[in-house]
This record gives sequence, structure tokens and C-alpha cells, in this order.
Amino acid sequence: QLHLVESGGGLVQAGDSLRLSCAASVGTFSNYPMGWFRQAPGKEREFVAAISRRSVTTDYADSVKGRFTISRDNAKNTVYLQMNSLKPDDTAVYYCAASGTYAVVSASYDYWGQGTQVTVSS
Repeated sequence: QLHLVESGGGLVQAGDSLRLSCAASVGTFSNYPMGWFRQAPGKEREFVAAISRRSVTTDYADSVKGRFTISRDNAKNTVYLQMNSLKPDDTAVYYCAASGTYAVVSASYDYWGQGTQVTVSS
């Protein structure tokens, strides 16, 4: 089993930056494309960003393009989400996930972290 643990969430003000981290517990992390998703209360889980195994390919939701950056450090078994210019609409629980193949839909991901809360005040 691949276990993922997110960290770095918190309460910030609009316009601030935050970096989320997701650490994997096993050494096969580099075999998995990774993604970030988020879910706000009363809303469906939505795609945020994805990154391929060797960081050759990335994808972003239109709502975060130009503000968020996904990256990974395979030597540290960690994927990151750098979030800049945060808006109140970014408030959600953020989840990292691992997929067997590169994808931008949640159904394609097999392993999920517990989530970390990001709250952006106006």
C-alpha cells in the first residue's frame, strides 16, 4: 500500500501564499503520477493539478493556472503544491493522490492522502 500524508495547510489572508507538501511512505513513489484535488463543503471534489513521474508533464485547472505550481522531489518521496495569490474561493480540503497512469480525473487515482485544510479569508 502507498500511504500519503499532506501537510502545510492553514489559515491565510487573500493574496497570501502557501505551500502544501505530500509525503509518501514507500520508496516506489517515483513510479506514480501524482495529483492534487480539493473539495469545499457542499461541492464535488475537483481537479487542481497533476504531474507526471519525471515532471515532464503538468496540468492545471483553469481556476488555478498562473497561481499554483505542482512539483515533486522523487528523492524525498514528496510532491508539492505552491499556491500564490490565494483567493477565498480556494478554501477547501486539499488532497494529494497517486495514480497508476497520468490522469486529470479523480476516478483514475488509486491512493489518497487524508487531506489538509486551506482557509483563505478576505
